[in-house]
Amino acid sequence: MPSYWTLLSWGPEGWLDNIASGVFITVSLAVATLPLGLVIGFFVALAKQASEPSLRLAGNIYTTIFRGLPELLTLFLVYYGVPIGLQIIVRLVQPDATIEVNSFVSGMVALGVVLSSYTSEVFLSAFRAIPRGQYEGGYSIGLTSGQTMRLVVLPQLVRIALPGLANLWLILLKDTALVSAIGLSDILRQTGIAARVTREALLFFSLAMLIYLVLAIISSFGIGAVERAVSKSGDGR
Repeated sequence: MPSYWTLLSWGPEGWLDNIASGVFITVSLAVATLPLGLVIGFFVALAKQASEPSLRLAGNIYTTIFRGLPELLTLFLVYYGVPIGLQIIVRLVQPDATIEVNSFVSGMVALGVVLSSYTSEVFLSAFRAIPRGQYEGGYSIGLTSGQTMRLVVLPQLVRIALPGLANLWLILLKDTALVSAIGLSDILRQTGIAARVTREALLFFSLAMLIYLVLAIISSFGIGAVERAVSKSGDGR
């Protein structure tokens, strides 16, 4: 039976090649999902504080749905449900067409909409923490609504929302493990395959645990650096 060092080595007898590719998939998925969740969440937050009742209602329905559904169920709905819906639409034009959805894209979309439902609440709280006088000050010096948002509100919004968004990034990093359920070869799937083949479940799942912890620690250092940079920028230093 191969030793632990052999199993945790590179090459034909080891599993580090596969696990390294899983780490790459996990990090790539998290990095690709983050901007999607931030952008959608920002516009949902704008809708939830809009003067138009229908926009507020739509924003509240959106966050209620995706905060209320389990993340895994949302992932299955996107991965299995969206292709069926698209195929029905496409077959109206081309009866023989078939639709296949990439598991990476499905994971990104599913995790993105879930993340956006939480980032919208962070952004909404940040919006409410900015005094109304900041908007009025921008208008008084001749700025348009868009310029006031970009030059006056957004810099303050980022500083206020950053701690909450940082926590959501760490949650997103862990939630990427769910994509192993739809066949994407992330950390958990690769270590799970290694555990089944070698019958060394404790070894490989302990390794997966350490990898996620290392990613979280690296993220914490990165988040700290960003927060210090934003703080210095806000203080004008």
